[in-house]
Amino acid sequence: MTQPLLDVAGVQKTYTGSGRTVEAVRDLTFSVGDGELVCIVGPSGAGKTTLLKCIAGLLEPTAGTVTLAGARVDGPPEAMAVVFQEYGRSLYPWLTVEGNVELPLKQKKLDKARRRELVRDALEAVGLADVHSAYPWQLSGGMQQRVAIARAVAYEPKVLLMDEPFAAVDAQTRADLEDLIRSLWHKLGVTILFVTHDIDESVYLGQRVLVLSSSPTVIMEDLTIDLPDERTQLETRSSPRFADLRGHVYEQIQLAKHRKGDQHQRDEVATGSHRAGQPTVAADPGH
Repeated sequence: MTQPLLDVAGVQKTYTGSGRTVEAVRDLTFSVGDGELVCIVGPSGAGKTTLLKCIAGLLEPTAGTVTLAGARVDGPPEAMAVVFQEYGRSLYPWLTVEGNVELPLKQKKLDKARRRELVRDALEAVGLADVHSAYPWQLSGGMQQRVAIARAVAYEPKVLLMDEPFAAVDAQTRADLEDLIRSLWHKLGVTILFVTHDIDESVYLGQRVLVLSSSPTVIMEDLTIDLPDERTQLETRSSPRFADLRGHVYEQIQLAKHRKGDQHQRDEVATGSHRAGQPTVAADPGH
């Protein structure tokens, strides 16, 4: 790989409170090349959202660095956009679809004609040109998420970060949005880092899948997805190779869960907190 566009080096994040320290992310190192589509998947509570916020400059890592195009990320970089899971909370209900998409562009001090051009192109790209004057509350959940995606696309980012963006939509809408993301990726050439808890989704979307362990998080595997570049929901998901890759990622995640349980049990024995005859239950911390 040539010089990576996005480089994550030794990132660690710990939280301190109530007299104890919780290590959410431990020593994560990976890179993403210009124009790549990389998915991150891991067990619930693996710190996926924490990692993404560190990359986006929304959280300061306890240790390690994030660099974008050679520049250290110390706050939200202008060349990066984020699409969150809770699309309903990220859209302003008193603004139209067009107004929601245009709003971040005003921070870039673009003239009105250029803003309108970017908004129009973005809405056309996500199939919402006909509802530009509607309000978010008049749209379905899937359409609202398309608005959030259009807003990110209109911003013309070098890197698009997506934090489980399809978790709240139904299965058919999810499939349509997955195909939309791959279509936008091909058309725009943008670099995408896509966080998901859905194994099938990670394999279907990504060129690579980073498999995370349970918290404290490390990368268990950086898996190349050697599926054809042109993918369809029916043919790709029914292929033997897709099944093999999906099974491998599933196995790694199950292994991560068992390792966490084993480590939790060892820690309790070492500290004397595990009472004889009572089972040990490992509790996943939140993102």
